[in-house]
Amino acid sequence: MTIHTARTTLEPISPALARRIVERDEREGDAWHPEYPLADELGPLRGHAASTDHDPVFTLYLVRDAAGLAVGGFGFFGPPDSTGAVEFGYGLIPAARGVGLATEVVVAALAAARAHGASRAIADTDVANTASQRVLLKAGLAEVRRSGSTVCFAGELRP
Repeated sequence: MTIHTARTTLEPISPALARRIVERDEREGDAWHPEYPLADELGPLRGHAASTDHDPVFTLYLVRDAAGLAVGGFGFFGPPDSTGAVEFGYGLIPAARGVGLATEVVVAALAAARAHGASRAIADTDVANTASQRVLLKAGLAEVRRSGSTVCFAGELRP
């Protein structure tokens, strides 16, 4: 399922594409920014590349800017759990930060999650990453706890 926002497109990443991203096997039409993927995306991408079964909605997504350049990623850590909660993470290359794209991406992805049965969202970020904390707050989540260097956010997904 592709998710569109005013300035971005979230394209689902297949296991085969995840493998190519990890291997940096860029092909015509991929349009990956030289800084993509971010280092912390490699673990989830490797896991996804090795999977044989993936959810069409609650998966990993490539984030493209308005020009079609891959500038980051968004990923659900699986479908909603038995309570309806879905955990997610995201990241944009430095050149794409500071203009509201991350908030736009998170809001759109959480709306899609809500439309497909999720009722609560959970994410965490580094204590020092105040920009990410602002994104999560703007997306309607609230800080629920701090543990060491991590801040955890959660929120109900409402229409």
